[in-house]
Amino acid sequence: MSTTIRCDIVSAESEIFHGEAELVVATGEMGELGIAPKHAPLITRLKPGKVVVTLPGGEKLDFAISGGLLEVQPQVVTVLADTAIRAEDIDEAAVRSAKEEAERILAHRGEQMEIAEAQAKLAEAMAQLQALERLRRNMKH
Repeated sequence: MSTTIRCDIVSAESEIFHGEAELVVATGEMGELGIAPKHAPLITRLKPGKVVVTLPGGEKLDFAISGGLLEVQPQVVTVLADTAIRAEDIDEAAVRSAKEEAERILAHRGEQMEIAEAQAKLAEAMAQLQALERLRRNMKH
């Protein structure tokens, strides 16, 4: 019995991760999903949030995504993200600035399109900040 599944995380810009995983956790439209080897085939939309890949041996890699699709096939799980970034590559100052700008737009109730865009930017910023926080907690242990 296989104890790993191949995992590919890609965005429109580049391949973010390619390797073997014991578990891949992501947030789908209906809630959090855990994909392990031998998982049933599946395709679902992903919400903005984190993707956590558990490598053989237990090390966890955190990624922040802005949404996308998750596809599970017998030998591979693929995350097709709109945008994706490794937690350690996140520019915290830029993310905090984007979060504050999105919150400012929402507080002043701009135009409907501007509000929708601000909500999307806020969700992406929050996902990146959560990935950074998890990375920091893991580095302390």
